[in-house]
Amino acid sequence: MNQKELNEIRRRFRSDKNAITRVYGCYVNGNKEVISYLDSSLGLQSQEETEMYLNILKKALSGALGRNLLDIVFSTKQVADSEEHRLLQTLRLTSLQDAGAREAFYRKIIDSLELGGQNYLILLAADTYDVPFHSKDGQKQEDASDQVFQYILCSICPVKEGTYALRYSAEEKAFHGSSSGQTVAAPVLGFLFPAFDSRAANIYNALYYSRNPAEIHQEVIDSVFCTQTLKSPEDQKEAFQSSLYDTLQTECSFEVVQSVHEQVRARLDEHKESKDPEVLEFSLAEMGTILANSGVPAERVTAFQEECKRQLECEVLNPKNILDNKKFEVCTPEIKVSVAPEFSYLLETRVIDGKTYLLIPADEGIAVNGIDVCLQKDRDGNS
Repeated sequence: MNQKELNEIRRRFRSDKNAITRVYGCYVNGNKEVISYLDSSLGLQSQEETEMYLNILKKALSGALGRNLLDIVFSTKQVADSEEHRLLQTLRLTSLQDAGAREAFYRKIIDSLELGGQNYLILLAADTYDVPFHSKDGQKQEDASDQVFQYILCSICPVKEGTYALRYSAEEKAFHGSSSGQTVAAPVLGFLFPAFDSRAANIYNALYYSRNPAEIHQEVIDSVFCTQTLKSPEDQKEAFQSSLYDTLQTECSFEVVQSVHEQVRARLDEHKESKDPEVLEFSLAEMGTILANSGVPAERVTAFQEECKRQLECEVLNPKNILDNKKFEVCTPEIKVSVAPEFSYLLETRVIDGKTYLLIPADEGIAVNGIDVCLQKDRDGNS
């Protein structure tokens, strides 16, 4: 799915836009025991309650594609005949009305998910979307539809204990100690099935959500989807960094890393300005060109590509997952220097009296703990 397709589905989660009639759920305690089940008609709920449910579901479609939202890919064999895909299709095609399928799905989640003993809610909804036709000039024709997208959305949300505090009672006109009860927090994971690719259902894919990119809950992916092991964005970053350092060795200099960072950031800025809805990815060949442009010898570039492919088990990289494009940080055992990435070019290294120093321009505007200071001049008028 690209960003436009994701946004199109996200817009469904308003009370006047979707065809969701019921929400289903299973409330589970930290001992993996079912506390209660949820089977509720949205038509019988207040507007406020309906909006709460829709907002919780919608949050399972939040975050960045390729980082919080990951592609789950089913094999042809799985789609043709597998228990996991058959269950998802049953949930989808019955609009979640098959109680046995719901129970089997809940059991997969309960038996696999590890949330550190927290209580949680598994929330499910089914929607049917008459996809508006888009003409060649991009104009949407609401009355013309050539696709029906039938899908399910799952949000798995921690349930937190309420806080005990003094609360005002209007009837008694007094404050009393009371608890706010248990509350449903934002989802920590969830998924959309099937994916909405090319504005149509793609039963070979699902879109998986993880609020924390460093903790994608592979145990749930293994249980529900039985697909390949996904590398979290943090794992991808670690694999990229170790591949770079291990293969470049002495060529992994400050200047090389600085150059790589600047080139990747420039590509990200260009992609953002182009408004391309597709996720930006670099092939290993493109990454090799960036390294070559940074002065890395050809044999080291080849070694990096081979090691990166071995560790990541793929030939494409999401630049947002391998480098932090929002900051440029230099650390020593004693000091950390962080600058806005657009000013990283101001930093340089230099050997003075046999020692290597990191130089930072300090001509004006210097402050120490918020106090403006003046740098003393030497006899020649230099700082």
